Amino acid sequence: MAPSAAVGAGRYSAAMSVELPPMPRTSPPVERHVVPAGGGAIRTTGRVFTRVGVSVVAALALLVGLVPTPPAWAQPAAAQPTGLAIFDGADLKLGRQLIDEHACEECHARNAGGDGTAIYRPTGRIATPGSLRGMVEYCNTQLNLGMFPEEVTAVAAVLQRDFYRFK
Repeated sequence: MAPSAAVGAGRYSAAMSVELPPMPRTSPPVERHVVPAGGGAIRTTGRVFTRVGVSVVAALALLVGLVPTPPAWAQPAAAQPTGLAIFDGADLKLGRQLIDEHACEECHARNAGGDGTAIYRPTGRIATPGSLRGMVEYCNTQLNLGMFPEEVTAVAAVLQRDFYRFK
């Protein structure tokens, strides 16, 4: 027998058909009504039949009552501090170290000219402590510095202390 003739042919190929049971309905049946609309048009409305008895509703109510409260990690996050409070507890020594380590002022000197500190303008578009921290986070993300959130806050706190001095 040639190899091409053996493919799909054989004594079991005809007996391989399997009849599957019908799939169960995932939604209740819908009754359609034809209702005349204005101008001779016809529209259909759907009315869903429900077969939920009182016992099912009672069981669901009981189930909802038995569900425990979500764990602490699933609770909504506490409100974030705003204003100068975002810098509370920031490690200023770490912030200065990170500014030197990531050469922030050298990068700013290339982009803004001078010694790089001209980019820190309290009267510019950075007008709040939150926007200052957001800009440091932007640099962290764009330059792929890999700083953790507390490190970003530490850097922003140093900039607040040395240049911005928000009240």
